[in-house]
Amino acid sequence: MIETNVRALLDELRAENPFGEKVTLVAATKTRTAEEINRAIGAGIADIGENRVQEFTEKYDAVKGGNRHFIGHLQTNKVKYLIGKTYLYHSVDRDELAREIATRSEKAGIRSNVLVQINIGHENTKGGYAPETGYETYLRLSHTDGLRVRGFMAMLPVSDDEGYLAALCDEMRALYDRARAADTDVSCLSMGMSGDYRLCIAHGSNMVRIGTGVFGRR
Repeated sequence: MIETNVRALLDELRAENPFGEKVTLVAATKTRTAEEINRAIGAGIADIGENRVQEFTEKYDAVKGGNRHFIGHLQTNKVKYLIGKTYLYHSVDRDELAREIATRSEKAGIRSNVLVQINIGHENTKGGYAPETGYETYLRLSHTDGLRVRGFMAMLPVSDDEGYLAALCDEMRALYDRARAADTDVSCLSMGMSGDYRLCIAHGSNMVRIGTGVFGRR
């Protein structure tokens, strides 16, 4: 089933988004075994995303290939376990975390690729910078030694109002376009999961994080 799901998704995502950009599929691997992840990679997955540091480190050597993304909430005291092993941090949601990644990256002699997490729905249950401060945050972090800001990440609220969700996606795309116009390092708008990725792609996302659609239900 994993192989069939991967092939179907990759076929679907082969079409570009409305901005002419290729859409990157990041397989969300929370609770999935290394064997399942390796099957997905064998079927064509090139990018995998973990939500938890313990799972990231436990599976790291057992997973064969793939760019390793960290897509979950990250505590500052666990950054040390990810430095030098993470292709892209999606969830930089506060200055304290950005500073910790930057400091440890500098000590390791590297620049870490990060996305600025935006709380696009102003939800109390989610982390992230307010949309109103998104560009200012991007500018500040892009001038931080040890970091390379590659774009933005957002999670849409749960809502049946497709027009509202589309408007939030458009707001994120406008923020992304503003930053991209000023910085060639900016190339990622990570927005969309198994339940809403089609809407997000239609409104400008170029990176989606899909777990259930790849692996089936837990």
